Amino acid sequence: MTTPPRPLAIDHISAGADAFHNEDMIAVFEHDGVTDIVVLDGATSVAEHNYIDAAAGDVVWFVRQFCRRLEPLLHRERSQADSVKAALADLRRAFVERTGGGDVPLHAWPIAAMSWLRIVATGPALALQAYCVGDCKTLLYREGSGVVDLDPYVNPQEGILLAEIERLTQAGVDATARKAHLLPMLRARREQQNTMVAPAILCLDPRGDLAARTFALALGPGDVVLGMTDGFYRIVDPYRLQSAGAMARRCITEGVAAVLADLRHFEADRQRADSGAVKRADDASAVVCKVLG
Repeated sequence: MTTPPRPLAIDHISAGADAFHNEDMIAVFEHDGVTDIVVLDGATSVAEHNYIDAAAGDVVWFVRQFCRRLEPLLHRERSQADSVKAALADLRRAFVERTGGGDVPLHAWPIAAMSWLRIVATGPALALQAYCVGDCKTLLYREGSGVVDLDPYVNPQEGILLAEIERLTQAGVDATARKAHLLPMLRARREQQNTMVAPAILCLDPRGDLAARTFALALGPGDVVLGMTDGFYRIVDPYRLQSAGAMARRCITEGVAAVLADLRHFEADRQRADSGAVKRADDASAVVCKVLG
């Protein structure tokens, strides 16, 4: 647990679908009146084996090393976009040194979704500055007005993938065989993400600026910012166990660990949790940041 400065109370958790493997990460950094909260969701590899880290896996290496390279770049006056660009350039050099770069097929180059939530103190005032790529969720909870989705992003590829899963399911293809059928599509998509001019994801060799979604808003006492990976948000979509508002309130009052425990209990029942997704369970991470009075 990271100890925040006086105006904020932070609670976070990150846990893999497998107890021994987690491609998510939440990092909290404090500096110069700034709290930087980085929520990362590494995309599951579609390669036949790992090329960088045979023990932890290439995706785990990617999210951990990105945070390691981002931390020394953090500065109140430096933009989030500049810091991300520099961290990725440094990470790409390390990747090429370790693998030779060209010897790794493009579909094996790791990628990740990220929501970087920067909370800046200026005197008694606090402001949220967000920089988001991929499909992590960012919510704002205010007592009396409920929950607002601050970044209502819909991944256009998700609909294509779900339609293909439905087609295979209707054809009687079981979950294990579905993965094999989907692999060519998933690899083609991964190659595209790693070669886009303006990628909407963290990748090792962006050909231009990332197509990040950015927004800013003032925060007042009692406001709560919640960031989470899509694995945690499964509570709301697709499982519909709770509304976004109910989930947010439980995270605030009971803690994110209790909410995650309920999610894992549901997913332990294979028959109920197998809703047509590629993975029956996913790595799940969430952070709650409350502005104190």
